[in-house]
Amino acid sequence: MAVIGDEDLVNGLRLAGVNRYRVIKDSPDLGGDVRQAFSELVSEPEIGVIAIQEEYAGHTTELLFRLKERKGLAPLVIEVPAKRGTQHGDVAGYYRTYIRKFIGFDIGI
Repeated sequence: MAVIGDEDLVNGLRLAGVNRYRVIKDSPDLGGDVRQAFSELVSEPEIGVIAIQEEYAGHTTELLFRLKERKGLAPLVIEVPAKRGTQHGDVAGYYRTYIRKFIGFDIGI
């Protein structure tokens, strides 16, 4: 597993054992930084899941589309809701729905 996000998200997942990560800091080329981090992590064959902070996911849409067009295995990309408000409203509900979609049953969060 790998993560792309701000320092808080990355540090939290590092405490949970994630050792592949890219910290994104505010910069004039934020989109370029996110795309570069995503490209680097996708190219590592041992990474099966990439968690990306939802506010950065929009910068990877084109790369994700090309990745899905390729034949072969691609990592699962999970958008992690941001701490400063989220487009998903109920974060726990979002994760329940996401888990149900991919594994077929509910898990209490």
